[in-house]
Amino acid sequence: MPQSILRSARITLVPLSDEHLEHEVELDSDPEVMRYLGDGAARTREEVEQAHRRRIAVAARVPGLGFWAGFVGRCFVGWWILEPPEREDQGPVAGQAELGYRLLRRYWRRGLASEGGRELLRHGFEDLGLVRVFAETMAVNAASRATMASIGMDHVRTFHRRWQDPIPGTERGEIEYAITQDRWLAGRPPREAEPGR
Repeated sequence: MPQSILRSARITLVPLSDEHLEHEVELDSDPEVMRYLGDGAARTREEVEQAHRRRIAVAARVPGLGFWAGFVGRCFVGWWILEPPEREDQGPVAGQAELGYRLLRRYWRRGLASEGGRELLRHGFEDLGLVRVFAETMAVNAASRATMASIGMDHVRTFHRRWQDPIPGTERGEIEYAITQDRWLAGRPPREAEPGR
């Protein structure tokens, strides 16, 4: 199953492709966007090009998963991801995916991260039959934690990873939030009846 084009009330999520590279460069070159990621520094164009190739490759690993570029109208706002687990401590690949998102700063605090995240949960559970979706961030990243909670994910664990060049806040650890298919289905609002039924 190839990646689908997904739509929420405001966002169109398009499978990431080479035509989105310049948007990724803009996104990853903002130090505030990258504050809680890796070494906390903005990325060079060369680094973004390397990351772009890795992002594109995700779609080939598990059918239906991958990166999506998000647009409101014709404006790029960021990207979202459903990616198979990569580390042993994240659990088995089968039936599970990691949710992620990264938005341009000018689109922060508009509910777009949550809206796109909810659509990827719907896609993962309804269309792909996933049984669990999880997300990770630094424990000090309050905004991302709030997004995870707002889409129904629960705090599962706090853990510590070894970093070559730790950034401020690393000492507080990483956190994982997750939601299962059963819990998502139980909390999903009922679908409206079709006209005439």
